[in-house]
Amino acid sequence: MKDKINTEKLPRHIAVIMDGNGRWAKKQGAMRVFGHRNAIKAVRDTTEACAELGVKYLTLYAFSTENWSRPQAEVTALMELLVSTIRSETETLMKNNVRLLAIGDLVNLPKNCQRELREAIDITSGNTGLSLVLALSYSGRWEIAEAVRLIAAKVAAGELSADGITDETISQHLNTAGMPDPELLIRTSGEQRISNFLLWQLAYTELYICDTLWPDFRREHLYEAILNYQQRERRFGKISEQVN
Repeated sequence: MKDKINTEKLPRHIAVIMDGNGRWAKKQGAMRVFGHRNAIKAVRDTTEACAELGVKYLTLYAFSTENWSRPQAEVTALMELLVSTIRSETETLMKNNVRLLAIGDLVNLPKNCQRELREAIDITSGNTGLSLVLALSYSGRWEIAEAVRLIAAKVAAGELSADGITDETISQHLNTAGMPDPELLIRTSGEQRISNFLLWQLAYTELYICDTLWPDFRREHLYEAILNYQQRERRFGKISEQVN
């Protein structure tokens, strides 16, 4: 399947809603955290496949602001898993020339998570291949509200006029400033919603829904999603004749 991919028409930015860990664990008769632990291989396989293909950005929806309301035991286990995973995978990121980035309300993460995250981001900052973006304590509405507050403060300070606010102004004040918008969004487990993820950035993103639960997701599933994307006509409001 990989050989069928046109590397000249790769999406520059792929975003993934990694869904189905809990259901996967339930099928195994285990606690939800078991699914989260077994999802690490899916993250590794997807990241390495994107790096090999030449995708520039891969954004993974790892933990939403709404996830803080889950049972405390699960949240604690997720945070501990996050710390251990970042620590153990940094060497692999370096070997694959992958730069780590993070978006979201990161100050709400436990201090040890913030520390491990900062260290990994610093260590990989010189890498020039794939940029792996972790969305942590993130939600699209929170991000847009933060951007509005920043812009409003600049208007109040006289640094920016209200009449001068454009789409680009808002994009420049989002967590993803400097990144291209995702061309392809993959959601696993069959759920058909975007769950408060990259609400501004997904305006013209192609959506790909697969029934595979995230712990079972492998590079072959990624290849299938990219091939499906490459068969679509992206018109951005125009008609086919204009695009062609």
